[in-house]
Amino acid sequence: MKINVLKKLLALGVFTMTVGAYLSVNYSTAINLANAKPHNDPIKAANKDALAEAANNDRDEEDNPAPEAFDNLYNPTALNPFFEKLMSLDTFHDRKINIVHIGDSHIQADVMTNLVRNKLQENFGNAGLGLVFPYSLLKTNGGRNVSFSSNIIWNGEKTSPQTGITGYALSTNKKNFVIELNLKNKEYAFNTVKIITPDNQRLFELATNVGKVTPLKHSTAKSITHKVSKGETLYSISRKYHSTVEQLKKLNHLQSGGIRVGQVLKVGTKAAENNVATKVDMSNATILDGNTLYNYYMYDNLDSSEKIYLTPNNESDAFTLDGIVLENKNNGIIYHTIGVNGAHFSDYNKSARFFEQIKALEPDLLIISLGTNETFGRMTAERYNTQVAKFIAEVRAHYGNCPILFTTPPPSLYKRKNPNPLCGEYADALIGKSVRGNYSVFDLYRALGGSEAMDHFIDDHLIANDRVHYTRSGYLVQGDLFYNAFISNYLLYKKQSKLPLKPYLN
Repeated sequence: MKINVLKKLLALGVFTMTVGAYLSVNYSTAINLANAKPHNDPIKAANKDALAEAANNDRDEEDNPAPEAFDNLYNPTALNPFFEKLMSLDTFHDRKINIVHIGDSHIQADVMTNLVRNKLQENFGNAGLGLVFPYSLLKTNGGRNVSFSSNIIWNGEKTSPQTGITGYALSTNKKNFVIELNLKNKEYAFNTVKIITPDNQRLFELATNVGKVTPLKHSTAKSITHKVSKGETLYSISRKYHSTVEQLKKLNHLQSGGIRVGQVLKVGTKAAENNVATKVDMSNATILDGNTLYNYYMYDNLDSSEKIYLTPNNESDAFTLDGIVLENKNNGIIYHTIGVNGAHFSDYNKSARFFEQIKALEPDLLIISLGTNETFGRMTAERYNTQVAKFIAEVRAHYGNCPILFTTPPPSLYKRKNPNPLCGEYADALIGKSVRGNYSVFDLYRALGGSEAMDHFIDDHLIANDRVHYTRSGYLVQGDLFYNAFISNYLLYKKQSKLPLKPYLN
């Protein structure tokens, strides 16, 4: 009996020791595995950056949940309120829809945006050209749908607190001016003209049947110079004079960005004063009647027109033009573009007049294409995000929950040879905040292939020699990519939605 008890106790002891050893070994193994350095897996090594990015995203997942994406367009559900209006227009042809595309030099020339405008209007109707500005009177580039001429030399402002909806302002104190607006693209014949001025002052009259306007050429321009002070860089100087680093390098024949204290740089030109104005025959001119509304002065129910004239309101002594809107009587899409060479988010953020005047366009969707100039100022992604957040806050303060769609900066090169990594970093920053910020992002950077595609851009003549801007062909490629992503997401929304039972009225 005692022997049997002893055997059982011995067996129990052996069992306990075995289990303890097993647990000890496996606990130690688990601790060692947890503390062990990762194995040098070549696949993981090749994706080191992607893994690091995923880890960062995991840490921020609670605050910044990962957005869904389709065809390089992230968080498309933020566009649902706009897509609902678009589907109503698509179904009932019942309304005008205003899209406002804001950007920098990639947008000012209206190449990429004009392609998008044309394709949207082919599918949903042409309600007019939208916002235009006489860029040529300030000796800068603009779109090809309309041209301007004047009989005087105008003063200009660019991306300052004094500029409005277009990022530019045209001004004069002369009272003998005429501005001729002439449509080049007759598909945009208009019946309605809206004139946008500071504080909605009635500074201009609209006229027809005006005599020939002979443009007044600029007098010999005088150079503006700047003496370099301690701590200044080409970038800081370019910001001071509303220029760009590349423009300063070109003006001063610089091969690099290096400058020295005391160096005198050319920073621009200023036209010599010219008080002469070419005469314009106004004997048969007809001054049209308009209506003052909250955000603009409007001339409605005009005969379908392709040419109009702006003349002074004789009760005014100073004249500033911020923009002109051209519309027709059709329902459909109006695709407004606002592009400013060298613009940053901060330039728009500092202009209260800019955000106030966009109300004149009654935006149903805002598209924002900014960031390239910030990358060349070496702005970190964190600081970039701060400027984006300020911009969004202004939009929300002025237009409530108007849908916002950002496009990421396209690939570019530093000094024409080195990849610009900030383009990708800005893209990640925008995408990472999109759900929390309730906006969508089209990742143009990766849709184009990122920095790895630069050789292809060069070989196919898609990017300009400065390796920052693109050729006309390059911008058309960008327009196709953007439009295809945009329309594919709309069609997906339409497929998943029930058709409205009545026209969308809001």
